[in-house]
Amino acid sequence: MIPGLFFWCLDLQELCDLRPTSETVTAMTILTTPRLVLRPFDPADAEDLFAVFGNPAAMRYWSTLPHASVAVTARMIEQSLAADPSQHAEFAIEHDGKVIGKVGLWQMPEIGYVLHPDYWRRGIATEAVQAVIAHGFETLGLARITADVDPENLASLAMLKKLGFVVTGQAQNTIKIGGKWFDSIYLELAAPDR
Repeated sequence: MIPGLFFWCLDLQELCDLRPTSETVTAMTILTTPRLVLRPFDPADAEDLFAVFGNPAAMRYWSTLPHASVAVTARMIEQSLAADPSQHAEFAIEHDGKVIGKVGLWQMPEIGYVLHPDYWRRGIATEAVQAVIAHGFETLGLARITADVDPENLASLAMLKKLGFVVTGQAQNTIKIGGKWFDSIYLELAAPDR
C-alpha cells in the first residue's frame, strides 16, 4: 500500500460523497435470522409469492384482494423494486430456499407483513418482524415504527403487542376492499433510547 493513499481515498469519499446512503443501504440490504433470509425481491419470486398473495386465508387481513394471477404478483414485485428506497424497505421472506411471504417498512415508518398459512404459528412472522424492526432503528435511524391492523386480526395484534407495540388509536371504515369497509387499530413502537 502506498503511504497516505488510504487517507486520501477517505478524503475523496467525503468530498465526492460516495459513502452509501440510507437509500443504497436499503436497496442492497439482506437481513438474516436463525431461520430466515430477508432479501430484496427478485422477479423470479413471482410463483412463490403468488402462492401467498393468491391465497384467500393469507390475504384475509391484507389491504388488497387476493391476486388473480401470477402476472398480478409479478407487477407487485416490479412496483416494489421501483419504489423509492428512502420510503420503502421491503423484503421477501425466504425459508429453506423458498419465498414464503413478505415483510417490510412501507411509507416509512409503517411495518407490514404477510406469510403463507403453512408457516403460521411457528414464530416465523415474529422473527421476520423483529429483524425489520432492528434494521429500522439501528440502520435506518427511525424514531418509531407504526402498524395499521384490522381489529379482527387477533394474532397480528398479539404479536405486535408482545414485541412492545402500543395501541395509539382506532378508526372505523378506513379501507375499502372488494366493496367492504374495514376498520383499523393503530400501533406504535418507539426506538429504544440510544
